[in-house]
Amino acid sequence: MGICQSDCFSGLKDALDSRPKQKRKILMLFGPPGAGKGTQAPKIVDMLTVPQLSTGDMLREAVAAGTEVGKRAKEVMASGGLVSDDIVIGIIADRIKARDCKNGFILDGFPRTVVQACALDELLNKSGEVVSRVVSFDIPHGVLETRICGRWIHKASGRSYHVSFAPPKSMKLLPDGRPDPGTMKDDATGEALMQRADDTAEALKKRLSDYDSETVPILQRYDERGVVRRVNANQAMEVVWEETKAGILN
Repeated sequence: MGICQSDCFSGLKDALDSRPKQKRKILMLFGPPGAGKGTQAPKIVDMLTVPQLSTGDMLREAVAAGTEVGKRAKEVMASGGLVSDDIVIGIIADRIKARDCKNGFILDGFPRTVVQACALDELLNKSGEVVSRVVSFDIPHGVLETRICGRWIHKASGRSYHVSFAPPKSMKLLPDGRPDPGTMKDDATGEALMQRADDTAEALKKRLSDYDSETVPILQRYDERGVVRRVNANQAMEVVWEETKAGILN
C-alpha cells in the first residue's frame, strides 16, 4: 500500500454533494478504553439492523473460510508476522459484500491509523460510497482511570464488577480503602474474581497515549467532512444512548 498523503480526503468531500444518497449506513465508533463503546454498540446494531464488524472476527472468519485473502492472512499469522493493511482491507472488502451488510455495517477496531482510513475510503469510493457517520465517545481521562482500574471480572462467565459502582456482595475493604483481593468473589458462584493485566493505571496511560496519537488524527480528518458526532460519555448510560441515537439519525 502506498503512503497516505495528507490530502487523502481531498476530492471525496467535493464529490459528496453531487453523489446520489447512498442506501447503506456505514458507521465507525471511536472512544478510548472504558468509554462505554461496547455498551452502546449492540443497541446501534439493533436500531439499524446492521452487523458490527470486528477486524479480529473478520480475520478469523476469512482464514476459516479459506478465501484467497484469508489464505494470505493465515500465512502471515503462521509465521508470526503482523497482517498488513492491504490484507485487512481485502478482508473488509469481501465481508461487506455479504447479505447481512445490505443495509450497512458498523466498523469496530478499524481504522486505527490515518493510512488505514485512507485505504478504507478508497475501497468505499469504488462502489460510490462513503462513511456516513463517525461517533466519538468522549470522556475525561481521569474518569477512565476510575472506571477501568476498579473493574473485576469473573473469568468463566464474563460477569463484570466494579469496586465503586457495582461491587460484589462479598467485598471487604483494607485499612487503606482498597478492596481485599481475597474477598472479591462472584455473586452467583462464589468463585474468585480477577483483574485484567491491562486494567492498571500504568497500562491505561499507555493505551490512552496510543489512542490519542493514532485515533485523534482520524477524527480530525473525518470532522472535515462533517460526519463526526461527539457524544459525552461521562453521563448515565441511558443519556449516552439518547445522544448516540440522535447523532446517528440526525
